[in-house]
Amino acid sequence: MEILEYKDSPILVVDSEVNEDSVRGKAIRATGEKVRDLGFSFVMVNTPEDGELVLSSNFGISCIVLGQEMSPIRMIKAVRKINKTIPIFLIGDKLKVVNLPDEMVKELTGYIWPMEDTPDFIAGRVEMAAKDYIGSMLPPFFGALLDYTYQWKYAWHTPGHMGGIAFRKSPPGRLFYDFLGENVFRADLSVSVPELGSLLEHSGVVGEAERQAAKTFGADYTYFVTNGTSTSNHVVFNGTVTRGDVVLADRNCHKSAMQGIILSGGIPTYFVPTRNQYGIIGPIHNKSFEKKAVEKMIKDSPIIKGNPTKGRITMVTNSTYDGVCYNVQSIKKKMKDSTDFFLFDEAWYGYAQFHPLYTGRFAMHREADDSKFPTLFATQSTHKVLAAFSQASMIHVKDGKTPLNEDCFNEAYMMHTSTSPQYEIIASLDVATKMMMVNGEQLLAEAMDEAVEFRKRITELYKTAIKKKGGWGFRAWQPNTLKGIPFEKVPTKKLLNDPSCWMLEPNAKWHGFGDIEKNHAMLDPIKVTILTPGISESGKIEETGIPAAIISRFLCDHGIVVEKTGYYSFLVLFTIGVTKGKSATLLNALAKFKQQYDANLPVHIVFPHIKEGSTGYANKGIRDVCNKVHKYLKSVKIYDRLEEVFSKLPEAAMPPVDAYNKMVKGKVEKVSVHKLNGRIAATMVVPYPPGIPVMMPGEKFSPNTKTMQELLAMYEDFDNTFPSFEHEIHGIIVDEGKDGRKNYSVYCLKE
Repeated sequence: MEILEYKDSPILVVDSEVNEDSVRGKAIRATGEKVRDLGFSFVMVNTPEDGELVLSSNFGISCIVLGQEMSPIRMIKAVRKINKTIPIFLIGDKLKVVNLPDEMVKELTGYIWPMEDTPDFIAGRVEMAAKDYIGSMLPPFFGALLDYTYQWKYAWHTPGHMGGIAFRKSPPGRLFYDFLGENVFRADLSVSVPELGSLLEHSGVVGEAERQAAKTFGADYTYFVTNGTSTSNHVVFNGTVTRGDVVLADRNCHKSAMQGIILSGGIPTYFVPTRNQYGIIGPIHNKSFEKKAVEKMIKDSPIIKGNPTKGRITMVTNSTYDGVCYNVQSIKKKMKDSTDFFLFDEAWYGYAQFHPLYTGRFAMHREADDSKFPTLFATQSTHKVLAAFSQASMIHVKDGKTPLNEDCFNEAYMMHTSTSPQYEIIASLDVATKMMMVNGEQLLAEAMDEAVEFRKRITELYKTAIKKKGGWGFRAWQPNTLKGIPFEKVPTKKLLNDPSCWMLEPNAKWHGFGDIEKNHAMLDPIKVTILTPGISESGKIEETGIPAAIISRFLCDHGIVVEKTGYYSFLVLFTIGVTKGKSATLLNALAKFKQQYDANLPVHIVFPHIKEGSTGYANKGIRDVCNKVHKYLKSVKIYDRLEEVFSKLPEAAMPPVDAYNKMVKGKVEKVSVHKLNGRIAATMVVPYPPGIPVMMPGEKFSPNTKTMQELLAMYEDFDNTFPSFEHEIHGIIVDEGKDGRKNYSVYCLKE
């Protein structure tokens, strides 16, 4: 494909004589000059170690030429561990022939003879193999997009910037154009281009790309979604649920799932997940999925009419935001007669297909008897944990005993999909799929290895720190020991390949979820929750502590943005884009905070955005502020409140869709968080942490939810007392009074 810049796909030569003034050295370099004339660059090294280093750091290499004296068996194995399809040529020498085992010979593309064939001939062979390899790396949609873009056609269709030309006609537009580069705009095309197929009809190269994704991720069919997994969840609900249908929902659900219930008019009843002493959300008990338990859930709901005994769809978050993965095979067997469809929101879990550690713990895992169970959906945010542009998502479907009419389901898909989708987002989904096809196992193994090594290192640092009098440190939420061996001493290979190392065993103190059923849930090693001082393993709030919000703000000021922050924990993700440099930077930043905390540096030095003398922080050191915030949280018994709030559900007064309809018609009013008793919520109220709705539309504030109302009032008071460390609460309206104080309220139905 001449449209590609082959200079960015170099040929790697590994030979001891590449820099020598020998006949063979000169012949190899002459071949290199011919290869450059053909548009390729040429990288030459003279040791196997350098060859492996180049290969592991440059995934643009398009062909390898290997000298016979370069430990060829070792080199071939090293290459194939990283890349299964890149062409490999062995330099032939009649005076020094290497006899390779048959399995190694099969890995070779061929031999080249620099002392006999001409540089032109050898360069031609290498060029042809390299171009074939590069062409094979292009997935269907992205390949067609490249091909069309470089046909240099005049556009007489949308988008109106016409390949970026419109931006070039205005000073601000020119700045935007120069920042992003020409290709972004030339590849931003219209659905008027027939060569690129139709996303809405799943035809042409788009359909081919979706079918390739389905095969790669273990689905029967896959839909590309260009507006995130929020939209993916909306599509699934609108494609399976009608008004009045029973929905069995994980209370630990993303708000988009609740929105899907509102859009479809479903009537929810909820599974209640566990919580531990750190405020971390745990799994739903396995016994909750048993048929009798489900029937009781439905029967006990005051808003479900008639006498249904099963749900239309069941929705569960897998893995949870803190990395708890379910035994999907067990759940679907328990639920086989209790639901027509099953949706696993796997927004943070799209990689599970590519490592044996997760076997049986993701929705698209294949079993011979899948047809006996409900049809499964998995919605995955490809952009979150794989490599794709923001908003890139997929819906995977595995057919089961409940028929799903693809044409009818596609009507729901079209209802939520733009008729002008962003082609670069589609291409990124296509490329993400191809990446996982080519070397997904290796990419994930590297991420997992980095996460495990980070877990070990932070554990070692913690144990060293606490040996000193008054010492403290950060630690990872994970098992303390495995069969009597300290976690950090367990071989990394075992941690990477033995699921039992990560199981939530019943009543294990480290996880704090109590009597979790054996083999029901597992901790995902690449989601690392870091615990800050303040809460003991038994759940007791200690005399001193460092609230995690302060740590997260410090890290953000130092260029490190964590994924989720609790009161005494925060989450970091080790995706396939994490490097050793990034994890070392995190450890260094935590060490820097520790130094500044121990020295009790003035808060305006630790946090430059807080002005010296600011209200509440004047003449305070960072340790003083941490202790003040911790003392506040201890005084309000924050975890006792949270435990009570999340252990029981509010009263459902009406279906969520009815409450939403009243809001749309303006039959709502703002009600102070101090005056909520007796009112019906019109919107979701979702505090972060932990990110679980404390109220859903149509649920009633009552004496039964007194603790929750007190919690919301506490949020208001905390945020006024500790500016710069406020909570994030969806569904809370913030108004500022004349005195500068923030007043919190919730939209409720008018009485």
